[in-house]
Amino acid sequence: MTLLITVFAAVAATALWYRNYPSDTMKISALCYMYWGASLMWLVDAIFEYSELGAEYFNPATSDMINDAFLGLSAVAFGMVIWVIILLISDPKGVIKAKLQAKTNS
Repeated sequence: MTLLITVFAAVAATALWYRNYPSDTMKISALCYMYWGASLMWLVDAIFEYSELGAEYFNPATSDMINDAFLGLSAVAFGMVIWVIILLISDPKGVIKAKLQAKTNS
């Protein structure tokens, strides 16, 4: 479930990045890298878990699926938090800089 959720997030972020490719002012590429990295991590985890469990890997308990879904959503949310922090630090549209200058001029 974690792999599925992060792959969907990675595909959505990549589609947004591709649509706005020439100007990556909103740093969507960073979001793509985070989500594709998480997807790769969960893929490796799935491969090793399948090697340990075998066919039982495809029949998880309901509680395990719910826990995995929460973990996947948490990973996506954490990626978005990091992306917002990157946006606040880089300030691509100069909004924060303009607000700070307006306060100092007042």
